[in-house]
Amino acid sequence: MGREIYVSPSDQSEDPESVTIRKLADGDAFTIPSGQFAFLLTEEIVEVPDDALGFISIKAKIKWRGLINVSGFHVDPGFKGRLIFSVYNAGPVPVHLRQGQPMFLLWLSSLDRPTKLGRKNAAQLSFPAELIPSISGELQSIAGINKKIKDVDKDLTSRIHAVEREQTYYRVIALILMLFVGAMVTNWVREGGLQQLLAASSTGLDQANDASVDPRVNSSGAIPSNAADSVSNSTEAGGGVK
Repeated sequence: MGREIYVSPSDQSEDPESVTIRKLADGDAFTIPSGQFAFLLTEEIVEVPDDALGFISIKAKIKWRGLINVSGFHVDPGFKGRLIFSVYNAGPVPVHLRQGQPMFLLWLSSLDRPTKLGRKNAAQLSFPAELIPSISGELQSIAGINKKIKDVDKDLTSRIHAVEREQTYYRVIALILMLFVGAMVTNWVREGGLQQLLAASSTGLDQANDASVDPRVNSSGAIPSNAADSVSNSTEAGGGVK
């Protein structure tokens, strides 16, 4: 492992757009989060002759952690410089690596003759300037999406529990009020409040009936003789009823 890396920002990054190439000192450690890409630069400078073809890979014990080489599997004839590995962490946990750690493999296969189509570029000693913008910015990984789903589920569950607690609180308050009102009504009935109410209602009804009866009618329901005579006398004095 060389001295330059670039790891795509995850949803934990404060400013994904500001993430850039990182320089490593001797033995510096770094991680590639689950579901993220990375560019890794080798420490060695490789020179492939025009009559050979290189094949690259990652050591098995690192691949078993979930780190996959997605940069291709060959090195062109005539290539000079440090190799760039594009990798993807397909595992469920971050992959921890360190500068100077042996992790890359290179095989050389001889061609039957030198090729005229070999690489003629200058030696590649660091990341090309156009390499990083292609994957800059936050990448939505499966692990990141899964975490967001879990966070939303946790928040929703918390809100549901809060609503349930609030409903329970209101139910308890309503039950206490009902018990209080019931106790007051029971006590009122026990103290004769209902009988008093019925008696008051009966008295009011009797008074209303008395007000609608002819004042000449006595308690037995008959009209006294003096009341009848007074009516007849008034009729005769007036010359009869018209």
